[in-house]
Amino acid sequence: MTERALDATAPDGRTPGEPGAGPSALRLRPAASGPAPLESGMPPAPPAATVTVADPERALVRQADGIHRTGPGQPPPSGRWPGVPDLPHAWHARPWFLLLLGVVPLTGFAAWGAAHVVAVVRDVGGEAAGLMTVPWLASFLLLWWVPLAWLERPRSPRQQQGTDVDALTVTVQIPVYNEDPAALRACLHSVLVQSRPVNRVRVVDDGSVHSDGTPMTYDDVRGELERRAAARGIEVTWDRTANRGKRHAQMHVLAHDDADIFVTLDSDSVLDLHAVAEGIKPFTDPKVQSVAGQVIVLNHDANLLTRLICLLYLPFTRGLRAAQSVLRRVTINSGTLAFYRAPLVRQAAGAYENEQFRDRPMQMNDDSMLTFYALLAGDTVHQPSALVFTLAPQRWPHYLRQQMRWMRGTTVRHLWWLRYMPLTGIVFWTTVAEYLHIVLGAAIPLALALHPDYRHHLDTVAALGALITLVMSYLMALRLFTVGRTDMRTHQTLLLFAAAPLATLWRALFLRPLYLYAMATCHRINRWGTRSDVEVNLQTTPH
Repeated sequence: MTERALDATAPDGRTPGEPGAGPSALRLRPAASGPAPLESGMPPAPPAATVTVADPERALVRQADGIHRTGPGQPPPSGRWPGVPDLPHAWHARPWFLLLLGVVPLTGFAAWGAAHVVAVVRDVGGEAAGLMTVPWLASFLLLWWVPLAWLERPRSPRQQQGTDVDALTVTVQIPVYNEDPAALRACLHSVLVQSRPVNRVRVVDDGSVHSDGTPMTYDDVRGELERRAAARGIEVTWDRTANRGKRHAQMHVLAHDDADIFVTLDSDSVLDLHAVAEGIKPFTDPKVQSVAGQVIVLNHDANLLTRLICLLYLPFTRGLRAAQSVLRRVTINSGTLAFYRAPLVRQAAGAYENEQFRDRPMQMNDDSMLTFYALLAGDTVHQPSALVFTLAPQRWPHYLRQQMRWMRGTTVRHLWWLRYMPLTGIVFWTTVAEYLHIVLGAAIPLALALHPDYRHHLDTVAALGALITLVMSYLMALRLFTVGRTDMRTHQTLLLFAAAPLATLWRALFLRPLYLYAMATCHRINRWGTRSDVEVNLQTTPH
């Protein structure tokens, strides 16, 4: 990390992580005095064509659509766009059911912890026997987030806080690049029919092109959006810019938007009917700066890979992120769906889209950077009842490129957290714990194999390790049942649950080595490497 890439002093003299230092405490300097240059040989961005529509009859249309007559657990309203399939509905499990589910992992961890304490006390003074408890104790402590995740509950407005979330102006920003038109239609339709209507929808096409290099314009999708948004009284802008990346597409409109709340939404994702209504509830707490939505896989039954991804998402989306939310320190919002206080994002304009690492433009992990600004300014939480369906990769090359991009970006963000988060804070020490987990994962097996007192017990140790891994796989897979959805039958959920150890095995044998490679090559962050053409087609998904 170079000093030229960062200015670690706030305009008011405070340093990042110091109490009172806001998101301006970290300013990432552009590569030059002006905006970051375009790629070599690329023409300047054309003037953005903006279309704004509005209709004073919005109340009548909303009443006709029945938008305000629906509630959680009810199906979405009718009136879909032509070609848009039935959109699924999802809901977070009720508290009593979560309590029943959580009894198993919470009881298990309590018993496991008690066994460790007893073993340590018993083995004090016995060198060889005492050391046998070290690997298991370390594993137990580094999985702190597994039981804590079960304490998460959806956040509701508190009466004493008095903020009227219905009075907030909400802007949804959707960057588009080489997206399947059917998927984009479904995405936009899901925004327009929200139970809590949004005020603005800002679409930015980041220079989409067909495989032959001709522009992909989405003229029919744009026209349909403008017509339907006008009928609902929702303001719409649709801009097309030269291809500069997702961050530039976002800030092209958000830097000057005067809304109260910004919603970032990926164009290959579909909002649940109540996603916005649920996602803005935590903002009744003035300390909350950002809210992460909960991501679930739309094309869950497309093939073996998408089923595997359903399981691979669990440890972070419904595990670590849920535990961090209990502590109000979510470190990475999902770019698929996230909510931010708008002043926070506007203040980051110029720094956010021009972030650099080792003198290279940062083209990935936009979601973690915005969350980073929010962490510096206040609290960051997860709202498990703000649900969004996303199209997961259906081909292995697409999946592997996506994973490499996420892993490299996360490595860079880890360096930011270690440098700018307070030494006494949760984020700093959980980052240290993650790297400690990686080190111990390699050091403990090596120590067991080399220690003369353990060589004769390797079979026992391996069997215990396999048993603990199996149990942990199923304890984590219980999080599958925290979300109900209309597009997944009970037997499908049970089959996924049964396959949980396969996902754990894949993570250990493939994703962990891949992560180590990504850490070693994190300087290659200027390569986006995900989509050169339409990757996932909505028509290929079952509905």
